[in-house]
Amino acid sequence: MASAFLAQRISAAYAELAQSRFGEAVRRLREIAADHPQSHEAQQACGAVLNRLGRADLAEPFLRAAHAIEPADAETKVTLGFALLAQQNYAEGWPLYEARYELGGAQRPKPTLPFPEWRGEPLEGRRLLIWPDEGIGDQIQFLRFALPLQADGADLAVCCSLPLQRLFAANLSAFVVALTVRVELPQPDCWTMSGFLPGRLGLTPQTAPAPPYLTATATRRVGGPRLGVMGRGNPQHLNDAHRSLWPEQAQRLLDVPGALDLHPDSTGAQDFADTAAIIAGLDLVISVDTSVAHLAAAMGKPTWILLPTIGLDWRWGLSGEQTAWYPAARLFRQPRINDWPGVVDAVIAALG
Repeated sequence: MASAFLAQRISAAYAELAQSRFGEAVRRLREIAADHPQSHEAQQACGAVLNRLGRADLAEPFLRAAHAIEPADAETKVTLGFALLAQQNYAEGWPLYEARYELGGAQRPKPTLPFPEWRGEPLEGRRLLIWPDEGIGDQIQFLRFALPLQADGADLAVCCSLPLQRLFAANLSAFVVALTVRVELPQPDCWTMSGFLPGRLGLTPQTAPAPPYLTATATRRVGGPRLGVMGRGNPQHLNDAHRSLWPEQAQRLLDVPGALDLHPDSTGAQDFADTAAIIAGLDLVISVDTSVAHLAAAMGKPTWILLPTIGLDWRWGLSGEQTAWYPAARLFRQPRINDWPGVVDAVIAALG
């Protein structure tokens, strides 16, 4: 438990952060962590802020210190897991990643099911129920890890969010059921979360089957749009204020000749099968870090993904234009915090 004085110092640092004085916030938090090396709160606060600012490498020592002080704390485990995964330390990162479901108020709690959880044992001749991870993009990303299980003889039942049902059913030789209010589940031998698959299988993006693993038949007419743009994600996402383009910057991309707004409000798509069919007829997809980016890249479509600095997701690493998750993707990173104009400038220049 932090002392009142320590809590006050941490609150003052977070106040600097709220005012976008990022350098001052980090300076204060580093000082606090140095002054209180045995304080879980001090080490956790510094590590969490550095990680949120896209510096998982600098955050790691503070988060390791916090974890050593309070190894059962779920928030520290999850944040450290994110920092390790961002640096491709999968062996340590995946088990900590699973602690997301120990946090209170999870978007989608870990289910209580009447059959055992799969821990990585052989599955030949057995049925495994794969329960969906929180986000649509997560479910698309982790689907690739189901493919080795099928190759090894497992009978899969895949539960997914309703907008993915038609797309997954068309691409998997498995029983696919949508997660709705009343779910009719098959009778599996065991179950797992989709996000647990790589850790349980001991696979990485480099060793798992590569995209494309989703396909669709194109619906684009001859002479139609060639470039798809997705400038915003789900407004309910905790980091949407930072990951979605400012409207005027999104419009700059939509003004490119041949550009099509891929948001369902514009295309009329009813689900991701519809969106996949539209994407199949395009030459390139440009998207912020949202489900459409995962969909296009999982289809093997050339995909340019626009990344924020604040709340940079672990799967895109810390630097560079490439990601092992999606070899067909190119990453465009903010050159400075909140610099979306700089990102769009780079994209337009790359379009030629």
